Amino acid sequence: MDPTTDNAGPSGDPGTARASLEALRAEIAKAVVGQDPAVTGLVVALLCRGHVLLEGVPGVAKTLLVRALAAALDVDTKRVQFTPDLMPSDITGSLVYDTRTAEFSFQPGPVFTNLLLADEINRTPPKTQSALLEAMEERQVTVDGTPRPLPDPFLVAATQNPVEYEGTYPLPEAQLDRFLLKLTIPLPTRQDEINVLTRHADGFNPRDLAAAGIRPVAGPAALEAARAAVAKTTVSPEITAYVVDICRATRESPSLTLGVSPRGATALLATSRAWAWLTGRDYVIPDDVKALALPTLRHRVQLRPEAEMEGVTADSVINAILTHVPVPR
Repeated sequence: MDPTTDNAGPSGDPGTARASLEALRAEIAKAVVGQDPAVTGLVVALLCRGHVLLEGVPGVAKTLLVRALAAALDVDTKRVQFTPDLMPSDITGSLVYDTRTAEFSFQPGPVFTNLLLADEINRTPPKTQSALLEAMEERQVTVDGTPRPLPDPFLVAATQNPVEYEGTYPLPEAQLDRFLLKLTIPLPTRQDEINVLTRHADGFNPRDLAAAGIRPVAGPAALEAARAAVAKTTVSPEITAYVVDICRATRESPSLTLGVSPRGATALLATSRAWAWLTGRDYVIPDDVKALALPTLRHRVQLRPEAEMEGVTADSVINAILTHVPVPR
């Protein structure tokens, strides 16, 4: 690796690590227009060693976003298109018989990478979904009784289409809960869409990110220094209680049949700390919790059918809870 690409430096200074992670936005913006919240969410997930569910209609640059992030981070990335006939071994890898040695050798699957794009995860049966989710949770793959650790960093960005349900296998709530964040990728604004078309008219090729000028601005050392700094970010007892009160309020909401579990509360605390550090503070404030509440919690709650018929959404319920739960001073 070019030493100039890893801005954390040999000492892993947290200040330069923060600067290099902030520079990701500018690099990714060379390829992806107007998706700053999604970029920030992916960086937060990397800092928390979590995984991300990306939801958006086809053609909003979900794949390009992950590829651009991998290029700006100088890490390996792979993409798997999920289909109904995809087998678990197609993801994790399998033992292959070598005729030359008359022995079985392990052939790693695409999960052995740093950033894995799991495209349309809801198009594959639960057995294959579970194989990927197990690798996400355990960060290893066990084949023939032998555990094989996955690389670090390791992030799964799984996509799903919110408008097409025919021939899909929706992720159960227990599996959705394994994702740290659920990021919605909206359609671009009119001006952003004009900018996208202008870039393509000027010769932009989404398959050639090097030609677009994307260069590595951070590396594994910067990420490790950043994670260590996030772990030292102070959380007051009042903030901890605030996170708990928000999550408990979801369990009491009349619009929900399923509220946020303690795992979700832990996730909100972790993402709030990462966001606080990214914004330049070594302590968490209530605004950090509010900023990460929607992406951290929206996929961990389940609406009552009657509420859904009335147009209530998970986001609207969480926003209402944020309005009513007392904010610590």
